[in-house]
Amino acid sequence: MTTQDKIDKGLMLPLMEEFYTIQGEGFHSGKAAYFIRIGGCDVGCHWCDVKESWDASLHPATETDIIVRNAVKYSDTVVITGGEPLQWNMDYLTSQLHKNKLKIHVETSGAYPLSGEWDWICLSPKTNKLPQTKIYSLANELKVIIRSKQDFIFAEEQAKQVAKDCQLYLQPEWSVREKMIPLMTEYVMYNPKWKISIQMHKYLNIP
Repeated sequence: MTTQDKIDKGLMLPLMEEFYTIQGEGFHSGKAAYFIRIGGCDVGCHWCDVKESWDASLHPATETDIIVRNAVKYSDTVVITGGEPLQWNMDYLTSQLHKNKLKIHVETSGAYPLSGEWDWICLSPKTNKLPQTKIYSLANELKVIIRSKQDFIFAEEQAKQVAKDCQLYLQPEWSVREKMIPLMTEYVMYNPKWKISIQMHKYLNIP
């Protein structure tokens, strides 16, 4: 079997980095988790803070079994992020992590079809490449990045499409947080179905 065959089957993945840290955003903020960052993303958010993840060819194709062996040494919770992890077949990775009794979260734009079996899906939609329709009903958490007032309109459009029990978060884009947080605070007070997510890990200076 060639390397490309293994990648297609999810037996190898372009691993950018993996690390044990504290979840800094959204519903699970403050929880210890093992992060697996998969390379490759063509959604292209100009404010992305991990642009080095975009080119999958820069990140070595790594045996998925090795990734799993590393993950089981740490937390009972694993977060798969990117890049855009759903560019790749997540079936094998998640099946092996579940065999080891780990809870598996994914952070995704939803722009690609959902593969894998997940305990928590954080959907963070982007205007330049909208989510696939199917993922809306499956999302446990909707996290919309707020860079300008227009993003509040986008957030409401996205919230109409998720399930009623989906947790709704607004998160300021880091470079304009001082400008946006007061607007977000006022918005959430008038629209309490939303909560504010802050990138706590950046304040704590941890990965």
